[in-house]
Amino acid sequence: MDARSKIHHFCNYQERSHKEVRSKLYELGCHSDEVNNLLAELIELDLLNENRFAHSLVRGKFRIKQWGRVKIKMQLKQHQISDYCVKSAMQEIIETEYLSVLKNLAAKKWILLKGEKQPLIRKEKLVRFLLQRGFESDLIKDCLSEIIHAE
Repeated sequence: MDARSKIHHFCNYQERSHKEVRSKLYELGCHSDEVNNLLAELIELDLLNENRFAHSLVRGKFRIKQWGRVKIKMQLKQHQISDYCVKSAMQEIIETEYLSVLKNLAAKKWILLKGEKQPLIRKEKLVRFLLQRGFESDLIKDCLSEIIHAE
């Protein structure tokens, strides 16, 4: 199998970023001119689309993995996605759904942390967990106060 057919199969399998495809082509032993030609061909055939990749990544990371906006944006930046595509893709996240996911995650984790006797440490662990998931600190603060008042 030559590099062209391998990279076509690679892009047909799932959405890919330009960075992933470029890395794969170099891994397959292609030179820079050949890489640029194959990238142009893939874009022309619509097998490679940065905007479509960004939208797909945002939907998947939010709906399946339940990541927050901060972590998703970092992931997009690691794939070297343009600011325009990042901004466009982040609109996939509906605010009410986002807040609902945050509250559900926080409530579940709060219950799991019931064994922690010191309330300050319990709060700290919850905040750290939600920050790791990529949620914004101001939203976490509001959510935490809601949970504490509900008890």
